[in-house]
Amino acid sequence: MPEKAVQLTIKLTEININQMSEQVIGIDLGGTAIKLGRFLEDGTCLETISLPTPQPANPQAVVKAIAQGVKQLNLNHTCRAIGLGMPGPTDKARRIARKSINLPGWDDIPVADWLEAQTGLPTILENDANCAAIGEAWLGAGRAFKDFILLTLGTGVGGGIFLDGKLFTGRDVAAGELGLITLNPDGYPCRSGNQGSLEQYASIGSIQRRTGKEPSEIGRLAQAGDTAALEFWQDYGRILGVGLASLVYILTPEAIIIGGGISASCEFFLTSTLAEIKQRVVSPSRVGLQLIPAQLGNQAGMLGAAKLIWNEIEKQPITS
Repeated sequence: MPEKAVQLTIKLTEININQMSEQVIGIDLGGTAIKLGRFLEDGTCLETISLPTPQPANPQAVVKAIAQGVKQLNLNHTCRAIGLGMPGPTDKARRIARKSINLPGWDDIPVADWLEAQTGLPTILENDANCAAIGEAWLGAGRAFKDFILLTLGTGVGGGIFLDGKLFTGRDVAAGELGLITLNPDGYPCRSGNQGSLEQYASIGSIQRRTGKEPSEIGRLAQAGDTAALEFWQDYGRILGVGLASLVYILTPEAIIIGGGISASCEFFLTSTLAEIKQRVVSPSRVGLQLIPAQLGNQAGMLGAAKLIWNEIEKQPITS
C-alpha cells in the first residue's frame, strides 16, 4: 500500500467482523483520490480507506492502486464483489471504461478484467456520478423524489438522472454527462472536444483559473464574511443556474441535488442558482422544484457502487 495512503476506520458496531453477514466493496475513483469502502447489505459502512490517485493516472497504475486498497479492506475475505464508480461512461456490460476525459489515456480500458485478475473478486463498473445518484436515492437526499438530477461539482462536473425512480442512462448507457453541455459556444476548450462546457465554468479547475484559489479557501473566506468571496459564490451560483435551466426544461425534475467537493460551500451559492433558474424557466416547467445539497458527502459514490453490486446479487449470484 502506498505510504501516503490514509486509512479512516469507521467503527459503527462492536460485532466481530468474522461474525458479520456478507459484504461488498464500493469504490469511487477520482482524479486526486480513490475512496474505497466495505459495506453491508443495508448500507452500513464498516470501514473506508482513501488512497491518492497515482500521478500520472495511467490505467495500469490506477488499477494496481485500487487492487491494493481492495486487498487491505478484504483481509478477512468477507467481501463478495466490487462495484467501481469512475469518471465517464462504461460499456453496456459495465466492464470497460470507454472514455474518461479527466484521466488521460483512458480509452476502452478493460478495468473489470484487470481488477478481477488482481483481486479475485467479480467487478462491475458504473459512471461515478451515477453511483453518487444511486447512493443519494437509496439513503440520501434523493429518497423523497422519483425524478431528480444529481450534479457533482469537483475535479470535473458529473451528473446522474433519476426518472420515475430509475437511473436513466440512455440507449447506450452514456447519457447523463451533464457537465459537458454547452454553456458558452466561444468559451474555454474542454477535453471532451466541446468548447465552453458547463465543466469549464463550474469545476475546481475553473475556480482555480478564475481566482487563483482553491474552492475550500474561498469557502472559508465567505464563512468569515469576506465580501469578494461572497460575491464570487453568488456569481458562481448564477452561472450554474444558467446551465441548469436547460436541463430543467428537458427533464422537469422534482429536485436538483448538488454534491461533490464544491458543494461544501453550497450555502453561499444555491440561493443565486435557484433565482437564476426561476428567472429563465417558465413556472409550469419548474413546479415545486427544489434545489438541495447532497446528504452523503464523500460516501455517496462508494455507497452507490456498493448498492449496484447488491442489486446484481439480488438478480442472480455473482461469480467470477
